[in-house]
Amino acid sequence: MAEEKNVEKTATVLPDSSSQLGKKEQVAEMFNNIAGKYDFLNHFLSLGIDKSWRKKAIAEVASVAPTRILDVATGTGDLAIAAAKNIGGVTVVGVDIADQMLEEGRKKIAELNFSKVISMNLGDSEALPFADSSFDAVMCAYGVRNFENLEAGLKEMQRVMRPGGKLAILEFSRPANFPVKQLYSFYFKNILPGIGGLLSKHKTAYTYLPESVNVFPDGADFCKILTKCGFSGAKARPLTLGVTTLYTASK
Repeated sequence: MAEEKNVEKTATVLPDSSSQLGKKEQVAEMFNNIAGKYDFLNHFLSLGIDKSWRKKAIAEVASVAPTRILDVATGTGDLAIAAAKNIGGVTVVGVDIADQMLEEGRKKIAELNFSKVISMNLGDSEALPFADSSFDAVMCAYGVRNFENLEAGLKEMQRVMRPGGKLAILEFSRPANFPVKQLYSFYFKNILPGIGGLLSKHKTAYTYLPESVNVFPDGADFCKILTKCGFSGAKARPLTLGVTTLYTASK
């Protein structure tokens, strides 16, 4: 019952509680508004550690020797680019609901000469426009927390992944041990919203972030949800003292 409560709570945390739009529309609008600053803020606010987190996720995906990968909630394509750089002979399909984020990603991909390797597509993670079992691996970095319906999105990811394929999800989590727990909580609640809001000119995006992380069913709870959605062998691997978690599973 606890996991169901957490899933429900995740869906009710909104970027702007005063808006009449649903969560999906609000998330798209929020990311479109900060698209130009998104990459800089990601690296700045994580002190650059986010790059090492992505490399660990790509290493997990590479274990099944994929030739076709889906990157859900691809944003500006950092995870897709990491896959293209580190896995030979692969093609990556990125999907996101924020068109301005995709445009920023296309610029980076063109500069890196990866346009024939990575495609960036506007699409809904909860209704993926792909056939069953059409990808060797599915990955997502810091996107599942923003799904309007978490289980619907995860079931779609499971549907489009082939049997024997690999799932890799990066998501923020809550450190459990003193003093990291206290320091992380202070930073997330008091420092990050101020800096992120000042630099992005979009304060609600960086107040929504800690609120959405706080209610997300992380660790073992999320592994249970992955299993419920059809995945097998779900594992949670805390990174950087539990600040983020790498989830992996198979089909």
